Amino acid sequence: MKDSLIIFFMACIIILLSSIIFYQKFVFKKGIKSELEKVCQKLSDILEKGTDEKVMVFTDNKIIMDLNGQINKLLIDRQKIKTDYKRQEISSKKMLANISHDIKTPLTVILGYLEIIRLSNKENEALQKVEIKAKQVMELVNQFFTLAKLEAGDTDIKITKVNISESCRENVLGFYEILIQKEFEVDILIPEQDLFVYGDRESIDRILYNLVSNVIRYGSDGKYIGFLIREDSGYIYIDITDKGAGIDKEFAESVFERLYTMEDSRNRRIQGNGLGLTIARNLAKQMGGDILLESTPGIKTIFSVKLKKFIY
Repeated sequence: MKDSLIIFFMACIIILLSSIIFYQKFVFKKGIKSELEKVCQKLSDILEKGTDEKVMVFTDNKIIMDLNGQINKLLIDRQKIKTDYKRQEISSKKMLANISHDIKTPLTVILGYLEIIRLSNKENEALQKVEIKAKQVMELVNQFFTLAKLEAGDTDIKITKVNISESCRENVLGFYEILIQKEFEVDILIPEQDLFVYGDRESIDRILYNLVSNVIRYGSDGKYIGFLIREDSGYIYIDITDKGAGIDKEFAESVFERLYTMEDSRNRRIQGNGLGLTIARNLAKQMGGDILLESTPGIKTIFSVKLKKFIY
């Protein structure tokens, strides 16, 4: 009987010890898993938001502490790389702005002399062609200069209350004569009531000028331009529509890239020199907006200027 009780108590102790060991292992594994999940979640948040934070997880586990330290070292290296890249990018943009400015000076002098020579020799056709090409080069340099200043942050953009209805009317009127001469059908839908946005009037005029010029130069096949203002709860949209050759879907985002050249001849003609649309979108984004593109080739192309609505 005594031996049976001893065996029974020994069996109970073994079962109890086994249960304790199993429980400790289970809790230990669960604890490590929980701490690793916290590390992963924090790291994911840092990478998604692009912040310069570090992973901070409080734990007594040496392995997790070491892992945390190595992750933070990588994050510090990543931050240094981002800072160096940003510094080099700003430096290269300022250099481009300076070069563009330096090129403008001799070109201005050349154009001045060409005009003097042409005025004294009006029938020289070759001289007239040289002057036209020189003016085209000057226009391209001016666009380079404008874009370089924008990207370097050297452009003074003052965000104020802008009457977008008035701005649109004036820009349409500025092109009205040339649109009639080129036999465009002009479809204008601007609300009678004045609408207001947060923006810079000069920048908005520059955007509209670039987009309407783009229609006249590259969308003239359709002989149509539409001008529509619409709104939602937070933004006002200016839709500039043409019915020209259009832009294939695969090139829809690329047309806004600096000096992007499309492969097919039709789209390459539409693209032009690749700076006007880049400048327009850059200006829109600096005002908290954007320029969107929707195109069905040969049917309809819509460039939509998106600007923040002025809230009273």
